Amino acid sequence: MILLKYDSRSVREPIIAKTAIETETLLNIIKASVGARQGEIIIEVEDAKADEVMEKLRAFGVEAVKIEGRIEKDDELCVHCGACISICPVEVFSVADDKKVVADSQKCIRCGVCVTVCPLSALSLPE
Repeated sequence: MILLKYDSRSVREPIIAKTAIETETLLNIIKASVGARQGEIIIEVEDAKADEVMEKLRAFGVEAVKIEGRIEKDDELCVHCGACISICPVEVFSVADDKKVVADSQKCIRCGVCVTVCPLSALSLPE
């Protein structure tokens, strides 16, 4: 996954589309917050193409940073309420045989909704 940060000059250009075409790579937009003056987008791209995509985005004037971390669950804080299970759009969380919530962080798309709903702040997304 790659975090893109736009400024007021580049936010008005179709940079995602241009990058996908010029690198012949499928880009999956995971999360986006784009305004008139700035924006942040998280995209998912295959590992083999990540460096090429980041280079192209930087050439367009976009700050591009590879994101390595996925969801982290603090088992000391978690009370296994299941709020994360009901909200996660990609089924990262499930209930194990011992009735405890477990996370398959490899499925995580970093949308952050589970972090928002966790009543005890047992979930986090590392930068």
